[in-house]
Amino acid sequence: MNEQTIKTNKERQISVFNGWPMLLINFVILGLGIWWFVHTILVVQEPGRLVWQPLVGSSLVMLLSFVLFGGFFTLQPNEARALILFGSYHGTVRTSGFLWANPFYARGRILQLVPNPKTEGGKMMVPTGHSRYKISLRARNFNSDKLKVNDKRGNPIEIAAVVVWRVADTAQAIFDVDDYENYVKIQSESAIRHLANAYAYDNGEDNEFTLRSSADEIAHALRDQLSERLNKAGVLVEEARLTHLAYAPEIAQAMLRRQQAEAIIAARQKIVHGAVSMVEMALRELSEQKILNLDEERKASMVSNLMVVLCGETEVHPVINTGTLYA
Repeated sequence: MNEQTIKTNKERQISVFNGWPMLLINFVILGLGIWWFVHTILVVQEPGRLVWQPLVGSSLVMLLSFVLFGGFFTLQPNEARALILFGSYHGTVRTSGFLWANPFYARGRILQLVPNPKTEGGKMMVPTGHSRYKISLRARNFNSDKLKVNDKRGNPIEIAAVVVWRVADTAQAIFDVDDYENYVKIQSESAIRHLANAYAYDNGEDNEFTLRSSADEIAHALRDQLSERLNKAGVLVEEARLTHLAYAPEIAQAMLRRQQAEAIIAARQKIVHGAVSMVEMALRELSEQKILNLDEERKASMVSNLMVVLCGETEVHPVINTGTLYA
C-alpha cells in the first residue's frame, strides 16, 4: 500500500505595486481609450462607411483599463493576503496600504451554510463577503467552553481555558488545513481534555504537579501541547491558561467534605506539635530552675492537664487546688 505524503506549504513574502501610481496610470489608459473612441466617431469616421479597426482598438483599451481596476486592494496593519494565480501560490503580501497586483489573482470568498428559504430544513452555501486569502495577523483569544472530563485519578472535573494565538505562516493556515479558525477551536479543546487526563486535580504525590496547585507549570504544559498541535496550521500560541477548574457537581459536596477533613487533620497536627513543644519546654524550665520537683506520676498528670488545655477547642475552666500538690 502506497502512502501519500502531504506537502507542507511555507509562506514566502513578495512585494506588489503601490496603488496610487497604478491608479493614475489606469485613469490615463481609460482616458486614452475614451478619447480614441470619440475621436474615431467624430473625426476618423468616413461618411457612409463604418471604420471598425479604431473602434475595436479603443474598446479594447477601455476594457483593459477596467480589468486593471480589478487589481487594487487594501491591507490594514497586521493583515496579509495570499496571491493565488490559477491555483498556484505565488506568495504573501504583508505590506499595509493601498496596493495593486495582477487582477487575475484569486479572491476566494469564504462560504457558510445558511437556511435555504426554498426548502424546509435545508441549507445552502453563500459567500460571507470575507476573502479566504486575506488573513488577519492580529492576536486572538479563544475561550473554551466548560468541559467535563476525568482527571488522572478518575475524578470528574470541569475545566476551561483561554488561548491567545495568531497566524504566523499564512500559507500553512490557508492550504494545510481546511478552516484554520475551526481547527484551532477543535485542537484546543482536545489539548485541554488531554491535559486534564494527565494531571490530578489536587493532592498529588511528592513533587507532583496538580491542576489546582501548579498553575504556572500547567499553563506551560498546555501551551506546549497546543504549539505542537497547531504548528501544522501555521498558528503560533502566545499564551494558554486555565480559566475555570472545579469538581463536577455530582461529587463537589463529597470532595468539599474531604478537603475540610484534610484541613482539620492538618490543623490538629500543628496544634498537637505545638502543644508537645510547649509541655516539653515547661517541664524543662521547671527542672532547670529547680522551681518544683515532680515524680513521674505527677509529671504525667501535669502533661495530661496541659495537653487538654492546649488542644481543647472550648474554653477551659481550671480547678484551683487549695491544698498541697500531693493532697
